[in-house]
Amino acid sequence: MKKILIADDHAIVREGLKQIMAEEKKMRVAGEAASIAELFSLLNQEDWDIIILDINMPDKSGLEALKEIKEDYPDLPVLILSMYGEDQYGIRAIKAGASGYLKKVSAPEELTKAINKILAGGKYISPELAEKMADNLSTHKTAMLHERLSDREMQILCMIASGKSAERMAEELFLSVHTIYSYRNRILEKMKMKSNVELTQYAIRNKLIEL
Repeated sequence: MKKILIADDHAIVREGLKQIMAEEKKMRVAGEAASIAELFSLLNQEDWDIIILDINMPDKSGLEALKEIKEDYPDLPVLILSMYGEDQYGIRAIKAGASGYLKKVSAPEELTKAINKILAGGKYISPELAEKMADNLSTHKTAMLHERLSDREMQILCMIASGKSAERMAEELFLSVHTIYSYRNRILEKMKMKSNVELTQYAIRNKLIEL
């Protein structure tokens, strides 16, 4: 029986994933984490066959956690689950060592298909992500401005473009408002822009947020 560890800060999402996995005979959800701290505590306690990791965790971004997991447990496969599309984080996740990237709106059948493929030693890349990766590898493609950003800066860019206030972002990311403004200023500087409006227009134009 393959043991699955789920890391997602929403109990209802974890419960939904457990119900989907309950239909599978060769695997089971054997652990749940609502934070990255809980995730690493469980990783240190026993062995796991696969992690399903939400990219938007409260105490640390899923991508940051992914990089740490791959350093400490290089052979442990990680399937990234995200509310964001492939444009925002798909390529970053695969480059960081994820074995697959799946949007939360995907059908249950696609989730089980992804997990089975990864447990068999493969990687799960959707047709949409495969297309993005092919575009990204094109020698004729000019690097996009948002590719200059760190994972956390990218996360905050998407939150700004989604209309969230600094106070709301600080609350969700467990950061101070001052830190949020520092990130915002770095994003503006790196992308050579002057306002949240410009950032939002860029994000919409390049499909970094779902409308």
